[in-house]
Amino acid sequence: MKNQTTPTVHLTTSAPLLFVLLWSTGFIGARFGLPYIEPFTFLSIRFGLVLLLLGMLTIILRQPWLSQPSAYGHSAVVGILLHSGYLGGVFFAIDSGMPAGLTALIVSLQPILTALVSQWMLGEHIAWRQWLGLGLGLVGVAAVIGDKIMVAGPPIITPVTLGSAIIALLATTTGTLYQKRFGTGLPLLSGTWAQYVGALAVTGPLALLIETHTIEWRVELIGALLWLTLVLSIGAILLLMFLIRARSAARVSSLFYLVPPVTALEAWILFGERLGLCALGGLIVASIGVALVVTTSPTTQSR
Repeated sequence: MKNQTTPTVHLTTSAPLLFVLLWSTGFIGARFGLPYIEPFTFLSIRFGLVLLLLGMLTIILRQPWLSQPSAYGHSAVVGILLHSGYLGGVFFAIDSGMPAGLTALIVSLQPILTALVSQWMLGEHIAWRQWLGLGLGLVGVAAVIGDKIMVAGPPIITPVTLGSAIIALLATTTGTLYQKRFGTGLPLLSGTWAQYVGALAVTGPLALLIETHTIEWRVELIGALLWLTLVLSIGAILLLMFLIRARSAARVSSLFYLVPPVTALEAWILFGERLGLCALGGLIVASIGVALVVTTSPTTQSR
């Protein structure tokens, strides 16, 4: 029995770090691809490819499909929130001129919002160490973005871009809680496949109705599309579903605090964007904050 559980234990331990590294590249992929394609067209092509690949994986690996109509409904709701709502809001905000770092900062408020709602919706107890960690995470993220603003100047914020980022924040918070409440017992592959059915049902019509469908097939766009499809929409999302199933909603959502700092680090490596002392300090503070949340004893996670 011990040998059988060891792989799961190792995955539970390593999955948070791997998830943060993968998820942070989503903003980098958006920066590479969006100059050559409109946001909802980009997401619709991405979701269509994911549906094809996940369907093939489910069949090849002989994984069970969802058996109840209600399961498809719950998964579709999660997909609309986590994929259409979150990614649609983020991509639209960045495409409309909001800096990726500022968009990431707004979305990184999710852990605080999730912690507040999860106490009421899921009955999860948030210990004082977790609240301290959530606060430190927010301070660390603000330091990273503040460092970038001091270099580049205050970003231009419009009601449209701000509204899009807030929609993304609310969607990812609600989607995480909804998945924890209704989706943790569903088959992983087919459940995620059904999520993307719901997601495409939203982004597809939006792309047809409000976009011009102009695509400039550049190497950057193709690379971003393949990376975001294979690594983000399949690899990172499956990791997220696993983490939501294995951990409390508050502990999982706290990982999103690390995404903006890690994204800033990746932008420094890939694009030469400045990373000053304030940003480096923010990385350290955010990491400490997340550590306080995710290392809290499991016995304090629920009543």
